[in-house]
Amino acid sequence: MQPLDKKYQDRLEAISKAIQESPALAQYLDEEEEEYYNELRQEFEPMLSDIHHEIAADAPLQLITIEKQLLDPVFEGLYLPRVLGYAVLRGEINDQYRYVRPNDHFKEILLAICQSVQFDQLKKRIGQSIQVGFALSSDIWITNLMSQVENKRIRYFLLQQKNDRFRDLKDRVELYQRYSNQFRNELYYAADFPKSLGEMKANFSALRQFLLKRFEVGGDNTSLKEQIKSFLDTKDFQNTDEYCEMLCLFGNFMNLDEKEQASFRTHFARERKSFTDFGSKYLNFLITLYRANPQMGAEHDGRLVRMVDLTIADRISDYYRIAEKVHSLGYVHPDAIEAVQDFYNNHKGLSIESKCLRQLILNYFGRLINGLSEQEYADYFELTKIFSVYMKIFGNQQFNQSVKKFSMAYVRKLLRVYIDKRAKDYQDIKKFVSTQFVDMGFLKEKEIVELFKTKRKKRKPTES
Repeated sequence: MQPLDKKYQDRLEAISKAIQESPALAQYLDEEEEEYYNELRQEFEPMLSDIHHEIAADAPLQLITIEKQLLDPVFEGLYLPRVLGYAVLRGEINDQYRYVRPNDHFKEILLAICQSVQFDQLKKRIGQSIQVGFALSSDIWITNLMSQVENKRIRYFLLQQKNDRFRDLKDRVELYQRYSNQFRNELYYAADFPKSLGEMKANFSALRQFLLKRFEVGGDNTSLKEQIKSFLDTKDFQNTDEYCEMLCLFGNFMNLDEKEQASFRTHFARERKSFTDFGSKYLNFLITLYRANPQMGAEHDGRLVRMVDLTIADRISDYYRIAEKVHSLGYVHPDAIEAVQDFYNNHKGLSIESKCLRQLILNYFGRLINGLSEQEYADYFELTKIFSVYMKIFGNQQFNQSVKKFSMAYVRKLLRVYIDKRAKDYQDIKKFVSTQFVDMGFLKEKEIVELFKTKRKKRKPTES
């Protein structure tokens, strides 16, 4: 957590002063009518939102600092419901959709809301956030939180947000995904960079999540450079899995000047030589990046290749040489296809290099299909010939299923547009899918019939 820059601090103090001098606040305190508090919200929450979003974009390591300052009573609880939502989603979760570690920031904000004189106004906007936060937390954590709330009425309100239905994983997943979808276009992740090996081992997964989200969204991450360089310069962190992952993130996603590139080369070459099985660890994490960010491709690989010695005979060189050929020629080029075939013949299908290559090609397919409009379905028909070639080369069921998933999504999109069963477009699509999807193993004939079967509308019951 970094202190606020002076420019943000000054703006925040000016807003707090304006809130306290606001006629709407004076009227609200005098008459306690909700309409006056809403006037206060309409006037000042956009200002607080602007400064929060600006910090999230340009100085994310200061996010927790501003959120803690907003807990000050001088802000009258304004913007806290939104901040509570950010805190709920910022907590790292495991595959069981439970917090990996206690979400203390969520707890701190919630307790501040419970102790606020504006609680009756705020509680109308925080129910869903509390429900999600409690669903992701342990019963012990919730019990501990409740013990810190003295007001029985407020404690009862909190207990109402704890729903036993979310003990079931499926329901928790649906709740989380539905809730997080409301924030899908928001930047709200924050993290601390470790100063010691103990901190690094304990908190790196949260830092990784933060960086992955930042790089996935894009934008200016210049403010993170010094922190990442400091991480890479820390000798205690070197020769660890976490250090390998940070190298991979830094090299693939950050634009580096000549001096920074030279430093990166030194770090990468040292780890490549001294860290046991570095090549496998690096490529395994690269697959994670490819899957997390399907937009990764030539730009990212090219950035890394410019800083890596490909004359060294190892897995990293093997992979990046074939990746460079695919990027430069294009994956539809006969020479690229032949190179991929040769590479695959000389590497086991389950090797980490082969897995990386399959994911790289898969990302190309996904970007292409997702970029096709419904009117370009003839182009899709042609491209499936290339899909079939790579499916034959790889002979990998998981790869085939992923291509099927992309293709089915596109076909369903077509069928929502071309609904006239007598029209040529519809008939062309049906004919193509009926033959090619069976040949490619995507669907069985019975499933084809079901896909194109007219869905009958249920008749309304007749009135007696």
